[in-house]
Amino acid sequence: MNTNRVASLFAAAAFVVTGIASAQTTVLRAARMITIESPATVSNAVIVVTGDRIVAAGPASSVTIPSGAKVIDLGDVTLLPGFIDAHTHITGRTLGDPLYDLAPVRDYQGYGAIVGVANAETTLKAGFTSIRVLGSPNFDDMALRQAITDGRVWGPRMENAGNLIGITGGHCDKNGFTPGLIERGPKDGIANGPEEVRAAVRNQVKYGADVIKMCATGGVLSEGDAVGATQYTFEEMKAGVDEATKLGRKVAAHAHGTEGIKIAVRAGVASIEHGSFLDEEGAKMMAERGTYLVPTLLAGQTVEGLAKSGALKGLRAEKALAAAAAMRNAVKLAVAHNVPIALGTDAGVMPHGINAREFGLMVEWGGMTPIASLTAGTMGGAKLLGWDARVGSITPGKLADIVAVPGDPLKDIHTTERVSFVMKNGVIYKGPGAVQ
Repeated sequence: MNTNRVASLFAAAAFVVTGIASAQTTVLRAARMITIESPATVSNAVIVVTGDRIVAAGPASSVTIPSGAKVIDLGDVTLLPGFIDAHTHITGRTLGDPLYDLAPVRDYQGYGAIVGVANAETTLKAGFTSIRVLGSPNFDDMALRQAITDGRVWGPRMENAGNLIGITGGHCDKNGFTPGLIERGPKDGIANGPEEVRAAVRNQVKYGADVIKMCATGGVLSEGDAVGATQYTFEEMKAGVDEATKLGRKVAAHAHGTEGIKIAVRAGVASIEHGSFLDEEGAKMMAERGTYLVPTLLAGQTVEGLAKSGALKGLRAEKALAAAAAMRNAVKLAVAHNVPIALGTDAGVMPHGINAREFGLMVEWGGMTPIASLTAGTMGGAKLLGWDARVGSITPGKLADIVAVPGDPLKDIHTTERVSFVMKNGVIYKGPGAVQ
């Protein structure tokens, strides 16, 4: 990293660390804008940014350009709020890496955070200015977040879960190793019974967790469990939710199976992650309670492809095919019953930086309209993360998280996969005027 880039990084970090932004005003011009606050497309759009905040946005005829402002004309693009991925694993190895399964016994502590540096920059440049990290061993997510906040590396703002919380031998545990090699307890997120679950929640919060991730059911890539099998009881899930709520945190529930989804919803979780075998009763419950679905369709597509190619074998392949097929129906049920939806990819199952493919899958698999898909990946995520007062729409007073895509995403949702401009906190990381 050269000296100029280090200086740029620390300058960008000053917005986050001190809240004091440069007096520089930047004006973005573009053919179109979708604020998300309104679904209507604004033609001949202008956004005025001072420091780290949006101060004005609208058609050029209604926005006054301040004297001395730096004007950037982006041309035939659509301006959108920065994208939000509500389900990532930004640190550590990606599925397909030869040492993916052996990482717990081969990688030094801290290695995952180092790998996460490149993943974070790639994710930011793909247009995702905010992410939720739902599980990172050894609190590597906390280290990476600190480095981004301090301005030492580039990346999205992060809402972190720390260690996953699950039962011994369940989806959130590390299985398939010689007995005694990996023995984990509540401090590491492995908890059995309500009291251990409470202790596990407290430990994650102690070490910086903003959100709690609990594994309500089995999973696709774990060893020895059925993908839809219920793992935590209602009493255990409720203990986790109650403790998290008391400490000012929401709970995200990994849940593929039908009964496990309902147990988690009854316990009061904020979101169901994956929700592959969601049924009509479960969808109605989620809609009534305002429980979000984070469908992770891109993860389903990825493991389905790996199973069909033979890269995943045995029980993992069987689970992948079953879950991916069920996901298509689950997201349609959620849409039909007005379940709130937030975009999440499970990035780490697939390479980082292709997160925006989820927009297209929500349209193609779920039957969502392009504007509904865009809303799920902006304001939907912002509301779920509790950040909707700061991000999620192009609104004066909010943080200047802005991306540009070529053409019109309402006509071709796949334009979201070709982000040409990225601004986070008023700092340009991709496109004209980007920091170097």
